[in-house]
Amino acid sequence: MTIVPGDTAWVLASAALVMLMTPGLAFFYGGMVRMKSVLNMMMMSFITIAVVTVLWVVVGYSLTFAGDTGHVIGDFSEVGLKGLLAPEAVSGTTPTLAFVAFQLMFAIITPALISGAIADRATFRGWIAFVVGWTLLVYFPVAHSVWFLDDGNGGWIGDKLKAVDFAGGTAVHLNAGAAALALAIVLGKRVGWKKDPMRPHSLPLVILGAGLLWFGWFGFNAGSALSAGTTAAVTFVNTQAATAAAVIGWLIVERIVHGKATTLGMASGAVAGLVAITPSCGAVSPIGALILGLAAGAICCGAVSLKYRLGFDDSLDVVGVHFVGGLFGSLAIGLLGTAAAPSAVNGLFYGGGVTQLGRQALANLVVGLYSFTVAFILGKVIDKTIGFRLKEDDEVTGVDQVEHAETAYDYLGSSGLRGMTARPAPADNGTTDVTETSEKEGVKA
Repeated sequence: MTIVPGDTAWVLASAALVMLMTPGLAFFYGGMVRMKSVLNMMMMSFITIAVVTVLWVVVGYSLTFAGDTGHVIGDFSEVGLKGLLAPEAVSGTTPTLAFVAFQLMFAIITPALISGAIADRATFRGWIAFVVGWTLLVYFPVAHSVWFLDDGNGGWIGDKLKAVDFAGGTAVHLNAGAAALALAIVLGKRVGWKKDPMRPHSLPLVILGAGLLWFGWFGFNAGSALSAGTTAAVTFVNTQAATAAAVIGWLIVERIVHGKATTLGMASGAVAGLVAITPSCGAVSPIGALILGLAAGAICCGAVSLKYRLGFDDSLDVVGVHFVGGLFGSLAIGLLGTAAAPSAVNGLFYGGGVTQLGRQALANLVVGLYSFTVAFILGKVIDKTIGFRLKEDDEVTGVDQVEHAETAYDYLGSSGLRGMTARPAPADNGTTDVTETSEKEGVKA
């Protein structure tokens, strides 16, 4: 294949957009937690960037996209990316390393999504150990199963089963959501859950994060076309349409149930729409995307309350948004998919019967069960060995202070009290320094 500069530029730009999504997630999650946990919450996303990058370069890309072993995992032929520096290393119409960079950003954000379920109560060392173990044992084989295509010799989900996951509804969102549910059960409920108010400490941070996620998601979905052409354009428009409709769907339900349309609901609705359209952006029409988004916003709005009925403490609604949204978006391919779209599959409503719906359901069932099981066992092992759940007293004090010896907001220092000393008045006129008096009076006020 010949390298096309325009396609290469598109893939690299999309990789950068997807990279921005993880800091965006840090803001989104960071604003949703209480003040005493915001730094830890943001660090859980940022440390994932560092840890997964190292894993990906050393062995991750090779296990995901180099060769095939049993249709579930790659091989070790590209360990260290040693064979991808030559000009002839080409994937499609781009250098293979451009594809490596693009897929790396997916590998980074997937475990980062899980962190929202265990906000306020996880040790930092336990989180790092979990990211290493889950990425190796779950993300790499699942991503291979979904996205390694080789004319019947690739992954069992995408290549053998023919289930569609254009940009990560199964491999990313449902996968992370299932693990989030497992960890929420393993670590247990936060101290004071259902009793103490645990409201977002900064809704402006939440909106900033949601905006960055929405912006970066065009790289996530349209970038997955891997070329600057019709497929990228279709997925771009579908992504925008579904997300906008999901905001409306969420707010309608929120207004009916709670009597108010909230800022947090608007941000959460946008993310729900982005999640749901991710697997299906290449399979539906723009009108189908609007229908899918509207339904996803309403469904996910209702799903976030399940944690109270079922008794698990999913701190930031990862299960309700990512697991449920990813599952719905994937199943919707079997309903709203149209052969006129790039993925070229007809769902039930377009005369395709239930075959594609069954494929989607099977793929998500297996991935969900596998991710949940491995995450549950891994979480238990980490908790029993190096410790995963904070001690109760440390949780009450605040994970920022205990784990990082920092606080996000230094109100004492910003008030001017720290380091302030009164200056004596000049001896010749007996007056008082006006500036210093004003400062002290302002502090007292």
